[in-house]
Amino acid sequence: MNHPIRFSVFTKPWPTLPLPQLAAWVHGLGFDGIEFPVRPGYQVEPERVQDLPRAAEVLAEAGVKIFSVAGPADEATIAACAGAGVPVLRVMARINEDENYLDAEIRLRREYDALVPLLDKYGVRLGVQNHCHRFIANAIGLRRLLEIYDPKHIGIVWDAAHEALSGGLPDLALDAVASHLCMVNLKNAVWQRTNGPEAAYARWKVYWTSGRQGLASWPQVIEDLKTRQYTGVVCLTAEYSDHDAVNRLIAEDIAFARELFGANAA
Repeated sequence: MNHPIRFSVFTKPWPTLPLPQLAAWVHGLGFDGIEFPVRPGYQVEPERVQDLPRAAEVLAEAGVKIFSVAGPADEATIAACAGAGVPVLRVMARINEDENYLDAEIRLRREYDALVPLLDKYGVRLGVQNHCHRFIANAIGLRRLLEIYDPKHIGIVWDAAHEALSGGLPDLALDAVASHLCMVNLKNAVWQRTNGPEAAYARWKVYWTSGRQGLASWPQVIEDLKTRQYTGVVCLTAEYSDHDAVNRLIAEDIAFARELFGANAA
């Protein structure tokens, strides 16, 4: 019997790796599929998004499924996702520099309202992810923004690291997003001070690290997911500040995640 969790990896760190080699690499690491960037400089660029179904076929030949796409929320991309059998188009809810939070909610809902007919037509779900800085940063914010939508059209991609950077607890976050949860992101980070203690005031930046080392407790997150009998996609986003160590760290992190889920025999 296969384990109910399907493991995905965001292939952002490998933009120029030919698709057959990319598929062999991620499959060899132990991933079931990927989140595929449709972005400039990647294997499928936005202006050639019609190539996405063929890319999905190449990956599938090596046993790798595209579980989600990170790309523009427009009809061409939604249609290409449908043609490629990709169920989720992941985006983030940005707050522009010149708008306040409540105005951003109004604008974002207007944009989502316009997308719902397209999502319904093509059978693709928009997955909105929390993100620190000028985005909707936590589970509570996403719930408030998206609870008015049918989750078959617009769901939530809950990111454990960004929740932790915002001070949220995983059990409360998962309570908030449960009705719309369509994917879970696993990565990890810490706030790192960038100036000394003698400075007039402290400055901080986000440092992306391995699953074992950051503010988000992967053991706690995964225990909370198991308690809720989550059976969907878990995407390891392969985001590390030490770019030279990406290949080593993602191999360590998928092994750690599978251990925590008890999925070594899947």
